[in-house]
Amino acid sequence: MKHILLALLLLSGTVITSAFPAFAQDTLFNFDDIEFTDGQDTDGQDTAAQEYLNVPDDIEFTDGQDAAVAPGDDAASNNNPTTLWGIFIAGIIGGFAAFLMPCIYPMVPLTVSFFTKQSGTRAKGVANALLYGLFIIVIYVALGMLVTLVFGASALNEAASSAWFNLLFFIIIVVFAVSFLGAFEITLPSRLVNKMDEKSNRGGLLGLFFMAFTLALVSFSCTGPIIGYLLVEAVSKGALMGPAMGMLGFSVALAIPFMLFAFFPSLLKEMPSSGGWLNTVKVSLGFLELALAFKFLSNVDLAYHWGILDREVFLAIWIVIFGLFGLYLLGKLKFAHDSDVSFISIPRLFFAIAVLSFTVYMVPGMWGAPLKALSAWLPPSPTQDFNLHQASIAGATPPESAGIVKKYGDVFHAPHGIDAFYDYEQALAYSKQVNKPVLLDFTGWSCVNCRKMEESVWPDPTVLKLLKEDYILASLYVDDRTALELDEQYVSSFSGKKIRRVGQKWSDLQQSRFGVNAQPYYVIVDGEGNQLVPAQAYNEDIQNYVRFLESGLSAFHAKTSAH
Repeated sequence: MKHILLALLLLSGTVITSAFPAFAQDTLFNFDDIEFTDGQDTDGQDTAAQEYLNVPDDIEFTDGQDAAVAPGDDAASNNNPTTLWGIFIAGIIGGFAAFLMPCIYPMVPLTVSFFTKQSGTRAKGVANALLYGLFIIVIYVALGMLVTLVFGASALNEAASSAWFNLLFFIIIVVFAVSFLGAFEITLPSRLVNKMDEKSNRGGLLGLFFMAFTLALVSFSCTGPIIGYLLVEAVSKGALMGPAMGMLGFSVALAIPFMLFAFFPSLLKEMPSSGGWLNTVKVSLGFLELALAFKFLSNVDLAYHWGILDREVFLAIWIVIFGLFGLYLLGKLKFAHDSDVSFISIPRLFFAIAVLSFTVYMVPGMWGAPLKALSAWLPPSPTQDFNLHQASIAGATPPESAGIVKKYGDVFHAPHGIDAFYDYEQALAYSKQVNKPVLLDFTGWSCVNCRKMEESVWPDPTVLKLLKEDYILASLYVDDRTALELDEQYVSSFSGKKIRRVGQKWSDLQQSRFGVNAQPYYVIVDGEGNQLVPAQAYNEDIQNYVRFLESGLSAFHAKTSAH
């Protein structure tokens, strides 16, 4: 059992991600009425803060109308099963990791002793253990539901692409990571803990409930960062039931060991004794959370085009973090609360090898290697300044539209040397000029599945040939914060909202024209903007994508030949 702890550590950092939005009625507070504008004053002039940092400095309250979604559209499903299952599994992994925390693991013998010795009979002890586990689940699921009630569905949906939310998430997770590394402990007021502990002595159902509640409070210094990251990840998915599903998985994984040892007390003899290895679990999770935090900062950096976390900078940070993590597992790096490592066990050595191998795997990415296993987490490959891989596939042939000044071409760059447009109207106009269909690529900076498609599907030779030679690619970023020119700003007839940013414009286009607000979303249209074939959402099946592109090309030629 002791030897699997590091496996749980590595797994706990693996979050199954997919970008599916949520559409539902708000429940308590609605943050959808708040719109962060691009820092322009009443005269339309940029403020000093806008010019210096390119961040919004004012808040405008809009009429708060929610965008409608075509009923029954799978791509815009509120609680997509893939998303919810991913959050649930991440919760289970986090729960098992939390069980190995110094605040919980040593409490198992004491808790089991209560059930076996003070319950009177074995049957009553088993019943009390079941109720205790059930109350743990109820308490944590209630916490997940509270998050949904406080924020509301619209705010959860906006979190995935909101720069403010992502920046806040980054700060929170860094604080959690620093806590796990031993700088300080996040604890609840002792008065509250003592009060709950007193109520747990009442006996009966109420006593068991407060006993479970006391466990949650006492262990908060260890479980808080795990719960915090899990809730942040669930909120960023935008799924209405995401926080509750995450807490359900977490609480089930946390409750099962307590109930299992209560059912079979003899297993307590097989438990490894508490010791310094428990702190190793805690510190290891700190390294993982610190690394994962930079994904949220990257979302903000990309949306505002700060250019701070380019792909190679992001990789450099991860290489250093995981390199130090590997050295820590080898006992070469020690923190204040760590015990002396007199020798390295074989399992610990193997997990150190795994972490250091992962570190070495990332190194070629500094020169542009695709790193497909990490494509969902890394910034897009065009953000990399020195990229030998992109240079090799882009070739020396100038793009077909070399003489055209691309609108927003100084902001966006397509991967793999694809000659792309970033404005809908300009792409349609060019389509008429060269008689080619347009592939509308509704994408986003914070869309992890968009990065997967770009790095796993688009580089395929057949797909890349079609995109380069037979299509006009129009990449429309729905979460970009670039300000529209004043004469281009408008009030949407679809949602009633004031459209001030490029991302808002393309999001409004996607929802009003196609009834979907999910990314990635691919639509093939002709030069008039007429859809030619059924659209495609996220699907990493390369052959399916090839068939999709070929069917759109056939439909386009059939339509043009008919005229």
